[in-house]
Amino acid sequence: MGNVKAAAKGRELMEFLYDRQARGFYVFLVLLCAVQICFMGFSGMLQAGGIRKALAERELSAASYLLEQNISPALIAAAWNQGEATEEGRELLEKIGHTEGSGDYLLLITEQTSVWMIVFLAAEGVLFAAVLLLWTGRFLRRRERVCEEAEKIVTGYAEGRFDRHLPPGESGGFGRLSGTVEKLALSLQARGEAECRAKEFLRDMISDISHQLKTPLAALDMYMEILEQEPENAEAVSVFARKSMRSLERMEQLIQSLLKMARLDTGNIVFEKGHCPVSEIAAQAVGELSERARREQKQILLEGDLEEGVFCDPDWTKEAVENLVKNALDHTEAGGIIRIGWKRSPAFLRLTVADDGCGIAPEDIYHIFRRFYRSGGSGDRQGAGLGLPLAKAIVEGQGGSLNVESSPGEGSVFSISFPVS
Repeated sequence: MGNVKAAAKGRELMEFLYDRQARGFYVFLVLLCAVQICFMGFSGMLQAGGIRKALAERELSAASYLLEQNISPALIAAAWNQGEATEEGRELLEKIGHTEGSGDYLLLITEQTSVWMIVFLAAEGVLFAAVLLLWTGRFLRRRERVCEEAEKIVTGYAEGRFDRHLPPGESGGFGRLSGTVEKLALSLQARGEAECRAKEFLRDMISDISHQLKTPLAALDMYMEILEQEPENAEAVSVFARKSMRSLERMEQLIQSLLKMARLDTGNIVFEKGHCPVSEIAAQAVGELSERARREQKQILLEGDLEEGVFCDPDWTKEAVENLVKNALDHTEAGGIIRIGWKRSPAFLRLTVADDGCGIAPEDIYHIFRRFYRSGGSGDRQGAGLGLPLAKAIVEGQGGSLNVESSPGEGSVFSISFPVS
């Protein structure tokens, strides 16, 4: 149990020392204590030297007095070198007051050697305490400033300001706290940015919906007025009823596409991937458009290995391919051919939708995947500019890529690539 406590205290000490400011303060204390010990040792040496000097002066005075009394130098030297004490000598010293019990003699020596030393040590102690207190105050003030600065930065985090950050911490307790707060700040910043993006997306989506529905709603309003004015004209009723149905279908298609884009952008769609035959996906994509192609005198050809498969969500991938085929039909004249082909490489399964239509101008090719973008050469062709962005979002949401190659007047080739699992 004792070893565990000692180890825990050791870890706490090491963590304290990892803090740069704490480490500097600790080094200062060690140096200050070392200087204090040196001063005390030096003071002790000075005091011992003073005592020796005082005793030597006392012996000199005694020897000088004895010489004045005509005592032979040999006798005086023998007295100083005498190592044994006698009873008669002890009685003599007691009579003159030079004993351990009488403080006058020793006090005289102490006064001669220690008064200035006491003053020196007192000054040294005052200086030591002053330096220690001043440095401790400086250390605590620096810590207080760091805490005040950290408080301002954390308050900024709470208010959504992330232009300033806590300084990178070390391995001490304060460093770990700074790192934890920074992680929390990053989380708050990411959440705030996500909320801002969500608000911008909602604002843009509402703007897009209102803008795109304006035209078909205006057309429907006009058709209803005509039908109301000519209820007896069967031909007019039939014509404008069909136009109304087409406007309603366009509105429904537009709303469905916008809702799908919204779900893809907000991550609310979970793709259910599986191994699917490519031929089946292509056939389903073409199935709903075969009648339109026949009516517009265009051909849709499927080219590829019927046994080839791909790992994807079949329903969403079918919709992406369908949007590419619709785009090809929109930009291909009567007699044109749309070819859907697929081929496996060592790394990818590539599915292409190629047409021999009008192609894409160089200034438009980098914008065709933007929402509601329609090139200057689109004219009155069908579509609201959502098919290609939706197809790209579907493909990239499954980890694939969608690219295009085109030249004006020579057609376009859209390529969907899925990595081979």
